[in-house]
Amino acid sequence: MILDAHSHVHDPLDDHLLALDDASVDRTVLFPTRAHPERATDLDSLHHEMGVLERALAGVSGDDGFALAMRELDQALTAHPDRFLGFGSVPLGRPDTETAARVEREVTGRGLYGIGELTPPPGQSALVEPVLRAARDHAGLPVVVHGSAPTTAVDLRTLADLACRYPKVPLVISQLGGAHWMEAIELARATPNLHLELSTANIVFAVRLAIHELPTRTFFGSDAPYGDPVVARTTVERVTRAGEVRDRVLGGNLAELLGLG
Repeated sequence: MILDAHSHVHDPLDDHLLALDDASVDRTVLFPTRAHPERATDLDSLHHEMGVLERALAGVSGDDGFALAMRELDQALTAHPDRFLGFGSVPLGRPDTETAARVEREVTGRGLYGIGELTPPPGQSALVEPVLRAARDHAGLPVVVHGSAPTTAVDLRTLADLACRYPKVPLVISQLGGAHWMEAIELARATPNLHLELSTANIVFAVRLAIHELPTRTFFGSDAPYGDPVVARTTVERVTRAGEVRDRVLGGNLAELLGLG
């Protein structure tokens, strides 16, 4: 089974399904999103959607945008439960009791597979700790945190420290840590519950090295619509040989993490 570990709700959904079919992807993790770059028809409309993304990454999006993103996620999961593996997000920087309640309501209450993609503002990845605490209290739900810019190298080190404090919670850094991919690999190598998702890497050698160092804790992902499932799968296949390691990265590792039969 080929599993894409990272994608966001598309508008329209059919475009996403076609992209998955082109890559022969069976199922994909689906995160809620407030930005929809796939809606853009020209540079001006793309600037608008990327502005929404920038505000989300800066931690200044309001509850209305969050609620809309969760509704879109619910609609996608209802329409195609055989293709999408839903993850739910929660706002950061809230009191611990509110965070715990939101995880119970927005994630486990919806029957979702994990929490993410969390987007702490740069320099503030410590805000993830209450979410990890709540995930621990729900049998170690996987938690996915945005790893590319504006995430900093200091943020990655903070996330690794947090992973050490919550060893029963799988913590996934997405986008291979962006420009800080070497440090992300080093941190994951030293932290048994830290995992790396490989989408949108701009250096093929980074993907090769990550898989070599962490064959059981790296995941094929596309970050669609920002990345493309065909390109992401081809990258993994270009840097691996046919066999167990490739099969693990393309789906086996994620299937184990999520308890898929």
